[in-house]
Amino acid sequence: MKKVALSTVKDDLSRLLRMAEKEEIIITRHGKPAGVLIGFETEDDWFDYRLEHDPRFLKRIESARTSVKAGKGIRLEDI
Repeated sequence: MKKVALSTVKDDLSRLLRMAEKEEIIITRHGKPAGVLIGFETEDDWFDYRLEHDPRFLKRIESARTSVKAGKGIRLEDI
């Protein structure tokens, strides 16, 4: 994870986006973390990120896990 000042981001966003494809970049304001820049190499990476951070999707996953633990799931072999 790399830290970069906000003033640098304003001046060099294109280069930083390319760098962010490989690692998250913490944007600082007055030396303190203010945000994060995340780049995506492909559109699939963007889709995966959105899915992993979608509260509705995460709720469905948790619900499915709870059902499986309660013995209400369907085995893959039975599908």
